[in-house]
Amino acid sequence: MNYLEHPLTAKELRQLLRTAGLSPRDALRTKEAAYKSHVADKDLTDDQLVEIMATHPELIQRPIVVHGGKAVLARPVQKLAELGLK
Repeated sequence: MNYLEHPLTAKELRQLLRTAGLSPRDALRTKEAAYKSHVADKDLTDDQLVEIMATHPELIQRPIVVHGGKAVLARPVQKLAELGLK
């Protein structure tokens, strides 16, 4: 699914992060222009970060792979082994 054409809702993103065992900060891309505009130098809660990430999906690290009820941020690609994938 193309996450830019069909962005996750904040609720869906929270669930995905929970499934992957990630905090919003773990899944945040810090080199995007949206990071500088909406996140940098701000004291944001995790809930606020999720709302911003849902509004600006380019801020979400990728790929996050879901398989068999589990999820991982597949960076590096060897992390897929945690899902039983090669």
